Amino acid sequence: MNHANKMVSTADILNASILIVDDQKTHALILEGMLRHAGYASITSTTDPYAVYALHRENNYDLILLDLKMPGMDGFQVMERLKEINTDDYLPVLAITADHDLKLPALQVGAKDFISRPYNLVEVLMRIHNMLEVRLLHTMVKNHSKVLEQTVQERTANLRQSEARFRSFTVMSSDWYWEQDADFRFTMISATQTALAECPEQLIGQTRWEGAAGTEGNEWTAHKAALEARQAFTDFEYKFRCDNGNIAWRCINGEPLFDSDGAFTGYRGTGKDITRRKQAEERIHHMALHDALTGLPNRTLLLDRLDQAIGYAGRHGHAVWVLFVDLDRFKFVNDSLGHKGGDQVIKAIADRLQSTTREMDTVVRLGGDEFVLVLPQRADETMATDAINRMMEAVAQPIVLETHQFFLGCSIGVAVYPADGTTSEALLEHADTAMYRAKEMGGNNFQFYTAAMNARLLERLSIEKDLRNAIEREEFVLHYQPQVDIRTGRIVGMEALIRWQHPTLGMVLPHRFIGLAEETGLIGVIGAWVLHTACAQTKSWERAGYGQLRVAVNLSARQFTQKDLVQSIANILAETGLAPHFLELELTESLLMNDVEAAIEILQGLRALHVQMSIDDFGTGYSSLAYLRRFPIDVLKIDRSFVRDMTLDSDDAVIVKSVISLAHNLKLRVVAEGVETQEQLMHLRILECDVMQGYFFSNPVPAETFGQILREGKCLAMEAGGS
Repeated sequence: MNHANKMVSTADILNASILIVDDQKTHALILEGMLRHAGYASITSTTDPYAVYALHRENNYDLILLDLKMPGMDGFQVMERLKEINTDDYLPVLAITADHDLKLPALQVGAKDFISRPYNLVEVLMRIHNMLEVRLLHTMVKNHSKVLEQTVQERTANLRQSEARFRSFTVMSSDWYWEQDADFRFTMISATQTALAECPEQLIGQTRWEGAAGTEGNEWTAHKAALEARQAFTDFEYKFRCDNGNIAWRCINGEPLFDSDGAFTGYRGTGKDITRRKQAEERIHHMALHDALTGLPNRTLLLDRLDQAIGYAGRHGHAVWVLFVDLDRFKFVNDSLGHKGGDQVIKAIADRLQSTTREMDTVVRLGGDEFVLVLPQRADETMATDAINRMMEAVAQPIVLETHQFFLGCSIGVAVYPADGTTSEALLEHADTAMYRAKEMGGNNFQFYTAAMNARLLERLSIEKDLRNAIEREEFVLHYQPQVDIRTGRIVGMEALIRWQHPTLGMVLPHRFIGLAEETGLIGVIGAWVLHTACAQTKSWERAGYGQLRVAVNLSARQFTQKDLVQSIANILAETGLAPHFLELELTESLLMNDVEAAIEILQGLRALHVQMSIDDFGTGYSSLAYLRRFPIDVLKIDRSFVRDMTLDSDDAVIVKSVISLAHNLKLRVVAEGVETQEQLMHLRILECDVMQGYFFSNPVPAETFGQILREGKCLAMEAGGS
């Protein structure tokens, strides 16, 4: 035993080579941060499961931390491939999963142990330490004598016994024991006030959720359902508010109790305080996404924030400004005061940039003296260069360090979504290019990526002028995109989409003029024209014998709040002869959530007309689930961003599945937008989605072409392709 202990030192374990495999980069960063903080030095991570085989063959890692659920190639498939390398059947794999049902299969395939999400810092480090010690000893078996091999085997057996005891301790350990009656109220708690952060007697007669923070969450709904079903539960985590106002966390396990006649009498179980673990996880997560010097978001968080801003702006026709900021003459500061003084300057500049921005803006430090700012446009404003001038003035204020006074300027490059790029990478690259142009012009100035600001302004003024005459000149047209029943493959309706046949600009898409129509108040007239034209065309197809089709029409925010909205729609239906239930009005989540009570009143007025109503882009909002039951709607439309990536991203796949299940439970139809591939279609069919819409069947087409599609009786080919 003593000999074996000396053979594997702490230094050996901390220098062992470790590979982290997780398709979610943030998860990998959190785990890597935990290990580096614990002293581990040789850590590699990858988000590509297909690369693991080659990496392990080249580096022969001592430990592989492997996520079991990954798109394309999951952890089980990775382990099968690794067996080709580890022919001695020893896979140095520590499986990662939040799904308890996957733990036993992982061990059966060859994993030596597992860790669960969310991470318990102490448990994770213990399991990694034990596995590495066993692995290093296992390696020695292949390289040393039989005597040493026997010693290693004895040591391994002892380690396994130790690990078994540790697992048992992990399951059984707790800070207190508790019992509840049949009404789930505490009748006994065996704990000290230190363990509970409150006097145990205060909890007697209360339920667990009385005093808990965030009891409206989905996790509490599931927990209460488990209690009502008399089910045992393990590792239920919840937060509560202490008497001093601080938030703490608990983790509890429980089992139901029954008397000799089988009648339910309550629950009993154990609990422990996990506040420190949660705080450690939050610190590690913050460290992975923020700059250590300034506390600002880093590049990883920048890409996430910028992607969100682009997604929102794309749906609502807004702009996003991306500013790349580089300090002028910063090298002189470093040369004068050294890096410590330079760090103080960087922190001061970070504070100044934050002070000139809005709460919705993002200020990021990329490193060195480089910053990036993301400025999304709000619906009630027009972006202007005044904001950039304020930043430059703030940076230019004197900085006093010790006896030195510095005057710094900055060079700023600006790229604007969508004119200068539609992806985060393109916007950052273009803003960086513009910043270098500002440097070339002497610094202390800002430059846009293109010199087309005046041209864009003139175009905007020209479009506004032409927009006022477009209806009179009959320049607007409607295109129709078919909506197809996934089960039968037949067209059941269509979405009406406006286009502007401009005399000089050609076919103009709505994102270029709808926002302007909202600002100028012309949206009311345009919206009424769209509704009337779409209803009349639908009725015309009905009379032609093409069946009873439902037409979906988008309502803008200003249309929705018109005082005469209900009456105007009633008039249009009466004039065109279209039955109300063949008209579907599409509303966005954000529109409904602006003023929930007012939205419900308007929706009830529309419901009285018997028109159909749908929530467009469902899943991109943040608060609608709590109010979904209150909205009198008929259809949920899954946003195209989730449909696009659902076959590649497990998170998007879960969202699509959840939305379909939620809708069906609420007796709502589901329409999936943006279906472009056979694989997406088949996935939606398996999930029992009701209706699809997208380029896989047809892009939006003029009324004449849509009529031709109806005459030909075109159907969706489920197996061979749709077009």
